[in-house]
Amino acid sequence: MPNVYAIGDLHLSLSVPNKAMDVFGAHWSGHTERILEAWQDTVKDADLVLVPGDVSWAMYLKDAQADLDFIGALRGTKLLLRGNHDYWWQSVTRVRAALPEKTFALQNDVFRFGDVFVAGTRGWTVPQSPRFKESADRKLFARECIRLDLSLSKLPKDAPCIGMLHYPPFSESGEQTAFSERFEQAGVSNVVYGHLHGASHRTAFEGESNGVRYHLVSADYLHFVPKRIL
Repeated sequence: MPNVYAIGDLHLSLSVPNKAMDVFGAHWSGHTERILEAWQDTVKDADLVLVPGDVSWAMYLKDAQADLDFIGALRGTKLLLRGNHDYWWQSVTRVRAALPEKTFALQNDVFRFGDVFVAGTRGWTVPQSPRFKESADRKLFARECIRLDLSLSKLPKDAPCIGMLHYPPFSESGEQTAFSERFEQAGVSNVVYGHLHGASHRTAFEGESNGVRYHLVSADYLHFVPKRIL
């Protein structure tokens, strides 16, 4: 039976100079090669891998192509979500046209993989966060709630469902948010998310809450090894 894995925040930069991730710590050294080795050792061709955002440092789609082709050559079916650093991801139609074989983009819709369905959106800083600024964040937060509603509304009833976010679904103190509440109401069984790095890992909620199991899958948190979700 195929497995579902997840790993986010790949931060690839195959065509972007001066973006070596080891400036953020020695644990990032050689991370592209480590992702390649761990992915190929873990994932089988029949599996699905969820990549919840921050795929490439590129600013434009043409510059992200090398990173997308790198992902496309990896084993399994790949499902990408936009992260806050994915500036190259503007028109989802153009993104989908550029994706290699067995590589897909999730935005405002649902992805089906056998009997499993995946829904989600990028997310945003939540109002419960001390970093939330009303003038800068409220409109973006509201838009992401609408996008999540659009995606979740397309889920079938009584089928295994996974949620994807780039931003955390909880506040730093573990408070429920509009995102976590929506996943609960939709009957999603697992949610994967990324965005957090380094010391921020300590603020991540992992485990079960109100029937939903949450997984932090930032690449550095996973030591660059995809995590099995189902």
